[in-house]
Amino acid sequence: MRELVETARQWLTEGRAGYLARPVTEQGFGPRDPAGAVLVDARGECVGALYRGVFDAELIAEAGAMGAMGGAAGGDSGGSGVSGVTARVCEVSVRGAEAEAAKLTCGGQAEVLIQPLAAIPAEWWELLDEGVGVALVTRLNETADQATSEVVRATDAVRDEAGRRAGELLAVRRPGRDALYGDSGLVLVEAYPSAPYVVIGGGGELAEIIERQALLLGWEAVLVTGREEAAQVIEARRDAACVVMLSHDEEFDVPTLRDALAAGVPYVGALGSRRTTARRREGLIGAGVSEAQLALVHGPIGLDLGARTPAETALAICAEILGVLGARKAGALRDAEGPLNP
Repeated sequence: MRELVETARQWLTEGRAGYLARPVTEQGFGPRDPAGAVLVDARGECVGALYRGVFDAELIAEAGAMGAMGGAAGGDSGGSGVSGVTARVCEVSVRGAEAEAAKLTCGGQAEVLIQPLAAIPAEWWELLDEGVGVALVTRLNETADQATSEVVRATDAVRDEAGRRAGELLAVRRPGRDALYGDSGLVLVEAYPSAPYVVIGGGGELAEIIERQALLLGWEAVLVTGREEAAQVIEARRDAACVVMLSHDEEFDVPTLRDALAAGVPYVGALGSRRTTARRREGLIGAGVSEAQLALVHGPIGLDLGARTPAETALAICAEILGVLGARKAGALRDAEGPLNP
């Protein structure tokens, strides 16, 4: 969704009758981007990624139908107002050879919500552009042809079930959607937290590989080499910071870990032997850190994957961060119960 900001603003400035399409419900498809969305217009242009583009033609046709029904004032070239139909939910599906040709992991079906771009609050695009964690709550009537959307921040007071769910999704620190059904219709909650910002204390080969691994995951990362630098970064990005301490310098690691715990960052980990871990623990206790806070430190750091090389260790560390942010206990999927992608 964040990659659509520039195009959305451009289309709005041009007065183009564009539409935002994204899933409401999904079945199948295998691994997918929970932030997937597409901007479409009746002229045939698509920007964004959703199911590898296999449904782009259908979405363009639906957008054209909405325009014909008055889904966006001004026709193909103008008007930022919204009248008539303000939403459309279409069903799409792909099976067998068609899914294989599209290079999807497997087939599936989905209900996709299409809304006129002008019906999305301008604040939504502004906050996405700033990298702020934010959610969009869209309420559809029983016939799913009328919709209103509002922006919800993590700091907003909870007013209803949709607001509560938005807060939960934002707290997980990973993009997510949920559909809530009630007497008045459907409510779609879409959450886009700030991307994890991995603060790596110390340098060297492992630090560089962790940085590359984080970027591969779509996260941000920064290498810091001193306490003051680390403290500034944590304070500036405390909403998304994840601290990975590699340094064994007592004047750097203990104060930085204490600062991270005090800031309430969602993940704090420290590399080292059990002896180094014990030394840090004593240092943190001496610095006034409580037992409850100490329990939040992941040290020795990383999942138990049998990692030996720097690349394997970086994978184990980033995998642990992913699990902690998603509130998941790492284990084999075959041993898990319930849905694989809640």
